[in-house]
Amino acid sequence: MAAAVEESAPKRLKQDTCGGAGGDDGDGETNGGPAILSPVSGFKTERVLRDSARDKTVFVHGKMDEQEAVIILEKTPIRQDTLEEMLKTSTVKLEMKNDIYSTYQLQAPPHLNEIKTTVICPATEKHVKKYLHQETFLIEESGDDYSAITLPYISSQSFSVQWVYNILEKKAEADRIVFEDPDPNVGFVLLPDFKWNQKQLDDLYLIAIVHRRGIKSLRDLTSDDLPLLRNIQKKGLEAVQKHYSIPPSKLRVYLHYQPSYYHLHVHITSLDYEAPGCGVERAHLLSDVIQNLQADSRYYRSRTITFPLRADDALLLKFREAGKL
Repeated sequence: MAAAVEESAPKRLKQDTCGGAGGDDGDGETNGGPAILSPVSGFKTERVLRDSARDKTVFVHGKMDEQEAVIILEKTPIRQDTLEEMLKTSTVKLEMKNDIYSTYQLQAPPHLNEIKTTVICPATEKHVKKYLHQETFLIEESGDDYSAITLPYISSQSFSVQWVYNILEKKAEADRIVFEDPDPNVGFVLLPDFKWNQKQLDDLYLIAIVHRRGIKSLRDLTSDDLPLLRNIQKKGLEAVQKHYSIPPSKLRVYLHYQPSYYHLHVHITSLDYEAPGCGVERAHLLSDVIQNLQADSRYYRSRTITFPLRADDALLLKFREAGKL
């Protein structure tokens, strides 16, 4: 969603279908790490913001300990390395049989039937709006529109990126960093996006967050930033190949505009994964960005950029008021 911001780093929790911390082996450890008291057991549902049968995901708004909260429940993909175990150990119930065709309800053991759970608490109104299903509109923003409409709007809002600084300063998620170039000008950290459970490579999703502060988005980039972008392209892809054995030809590397938070970052996903926001109306391939800046230093300062805005986005109202929609 354009102009929406993660105001705090979301808590990550892996859960089983019984509601507790998943895969407890009885010794205080789960299959994925230390057992923890489930923070969602006291969650009181108020409404479903959005759900997707195709993506096996639901976004729920409610309260935890009287605080506003958003919970995202996502069925994790079936993994090839556990497929045989799942087929052998699951219980099945026949639904229909007709000639050579039959369908069943299959109930896998809890440790093979995980639901990835993301908790945002306390959640702000911006978080609730971010996940609420809304009508979407395409905006054509010229360079002048950015200066006159978008930039003043960004400057007037309290879009906190403290959670990003926490990562860069190793105050949070330091153990999740896959690779880091500490150079203050061209360096970055590479870590898994919270959408990826890191158990299979088909939906690999990594984020490269630059160390340098002050670059809000694609619009701020000039040819002076080419060393930074080339460094991410080179060292980021080398790190992915080293850690995950995936060659650059199997990766999609891009920037969002508008970004979901205003600190420059680059998305690296598996080419086999149709990640949210990877469509042409929002994603800009890093290789294209580099070539455009080589040809024109101020390419992204002046060109018209098309991007989607949802009906509840305050920036959309600014474009309406300016007669641009």
